[in-house]
Amino acid sequence: MKTIYNSIREEVIKHSKVKNSVLGNVGEWKRSHYIILSEIIKDELSESEEMKGGKKFEIGNTISHVTLQRFFENDYQDKTHNDLRFLKTLDKICIFLGYKDLNAYIQFVKEKKQENSADDQEFLKQMVYDYCSTVFEFYKNFPNHKTELFKPLVFDDSPFLERASQFSRELCERDFQLVTKNNRSNFEVFDIHIVTDEPDKKILESQEFWNLLFKVGETGEEHFVNQLNTQIYFIKKIGNTWKIWDNYNPDAGRLNKIIE
Repeated sequence: MKTIYNSIREEVIKHSKVKNSVLGNVGEWKRSHYIILSEIIKDELSESEEMKGGKKFEIGNTISHVTLQRFFENDYQDKTHNDLRFLKTLDKICIFLGYKDLNAYIQFVKEKKQENSADDQEFLKQMVYDYCSTVFEFYKNFPNHKTELFKPLVFDDSPFLERASQFSRELCERDFQLVTKNNRSNFEVFDIHIVTDEPDKKILESQEFWNLLFKVGETGEEHFVNQLNTQIYFIKKIGNTWKIWDNYNPDAGRLNKIIE
């Protein structure tokens, strides 16, 4: 309920009638400002369809400036803010915000949270797809070692990028070139799911099939990579940016070991 309480306060501050009043130009509200807010809410409630009929007599259509000041300035407390009279106040504020009542607002926040969670999951899964596509593009550039391709997806100082750069640099130095003619090289990513979901850290698991054919420049010697494995991606949030920090690939460096 504390989250809902804080969310309602933020919604009131962002309401167009509040932002376009003198309150929108004040950093810290005083008693006189809560009197103005009380009048704004009263005017809106008097015109609200939700307040017609018995609702107006059930909960009233005014909120005192004293109650509003307490609502905005006091921290949430279960005992105080689960009181029936205060819940009626929240009903009126939610009606002012354009909802049927407090319960309708709670349901809206719940659904919005679920939608955001689904969007976040799609964003993270897409990051894994994009990374694998970038890896394939990276191989296509061999023997040019273009690690800058990973910059949008992988943190520069990550152990993952350092490890991957070391393996790939060795192949480029040996003049490895990816064969893509007639779809000789390809990859597939599937069954991506989130293992750990924390505010600043996500762990994703994916199934990946890599079918790659490399030829060595002068000799034409061929090296095949044909593997299906489970990979783990550690994705972190630094500042406001989500990127890959590390990766567990059981077959990492496999080709390097074969050619040693």
